[in-house]
Amino acid sequence: MTGLVALGKNSTPDVALLREKQDRLFRILRQLERVLVAYSGGTDSAYLAWAAREVLGDNAIAVTADSPSIPESHKRDAIAFARRFGIRHEMIPSHEFDNPAYTANNPDRCYHCKDELFRRMEQIAPRYGGAVIVYGVNTDDLGDYRPGQNAARLHGVKAPLVEAGLSKAEIRELSRMAGLPTWDRPAAACLSSRVPYGTPVTPDILRRVELAEERIRELGFRQFRVRYHGDLARLEIERTEMSRAFSLEMFDRLSAIFKELGFPYSAIDLRGYRQGSLNEALALPQGASQGENPPS
Repeated sequence: MTGLVALGKNSTPDVALLREKQDRLFRILRQLERVLVAYSGGTDSAYLAWAAREVLGDNAIAVTADSPSIPESHKRDAIAFARRFGIRHEMIPSHEFDNPAYTANNPDRCYHCKDELFRRMEQIAPRYGGAVIVYGVNTDDLGDYRPGQNAARLHGVKAPLVEAGLSKAEIRELSRMAGLPTWDRPAAACLSSRVPYGTPVTPDILRRVELAEERIRELGFRQFRVRYHGDLARLEIERTEMSRAFSLEMFDRLSAIFKELGFPYSAIDLRGYRQGSLNEALALPQGASQGENPPS
């Protein structure tokens, strides 16, 4: 194992190696001259947008999709981060829900989402001097089943973090060193990833899931997912947080949240939070994820 791919809580980061990789990233971005960063506000894309701003100034523009599949809280966080660090930022409408291939929610759903995003970014690129489109995929993502990467290849989208050899752990550490509040942000995903493949996705379903997660976050839970199964809402909670959920008082509060949002039945998954758990019903490659922590 090389570099900092497996940085853990007790690991000592190799600061010199980190600086070397960040300098490499800066050189890559400088050569591109003008970039549009596909920017969700998550750890990877926020770091990439910050790095592009450091190198290219106003020739770096962060672009966020305004879509029902993106939680409103994520959009607000993305706007606040860009404003705080002086990053030019544009919200653009995306219309993946007009595409039956997306709403059918087959295993290639992420391809259609990213294809829509990159097409919209290509449309605005001439306004920014023909800026090059880049996105925040990292080296850890390369072995996963991620149809969105196929869309990136089709559109010729650059992956500077991969070119610089940066892993997720290294991006988190560099973000921490730079004082970015996103350095320890929990893994995120689009809301459509809460719906099992084969179950059509609609803005109404996603809004109900989003509201449920907002309410549960207000109860103090940090890493969790609400999975949609028709009348049943299945709650996955990080195992280190699960003990808080197992009290009669919390059962009542959680049940009330789900009932108010139209879920007559609810359950807590005893296996806890698992990234991309809805893939367990599919024969996908090891490490596959259903849009969890997507590169963006």
